[in-house]
Amino acid sequence: MKVSLWFYIIQVLLLLLLCSCTRSNEEAPVIPPLTNPLSSSLVGYGVVRVSYTHVVEEPTPNALSLGYLRQGSIVQVIERRSVTNAEGVTEQWVLVDGNYQGWLQGSVIDIYGNEAQARTAAESLTK
Repeated sequence: MKVSLWFYIIQVLLLLLLCSCTRSNEEAPVIPPLTNPLSSSLVGYGVVRVSYTHVVEEPTPNALSLGYLRQGSIVQVIERRSVTNAEGVTEQWVLVDGNYQGWLQGSVIDIYGNEAQARTAAESLTK
């Protein structure tokens, strides 16, 4: 009688094993992470490299000045934009947030990946 009991146990285990190994023709959906790393609201940190520069309201040279930043000022860079001016020349602009939120010409600022790098660069400019 023990042989027949083992026989049934083995059959049940094999049946369970076969049922758990079914193959589905559908692929599992790809679920993105909760926070998309490419959708960061911060490009990096910028350090003003010229003596001083105006932060302007719009990415054009003649826009209303919101204030100015001195050499070595550190700002958060929110966006980069290429703008073609009236003469057909493309200029790089960056939207910054610091003492003022507005636009700087890309040529007056160096952009770094993190705040520590920006602080080190700013310290070397002010020495």
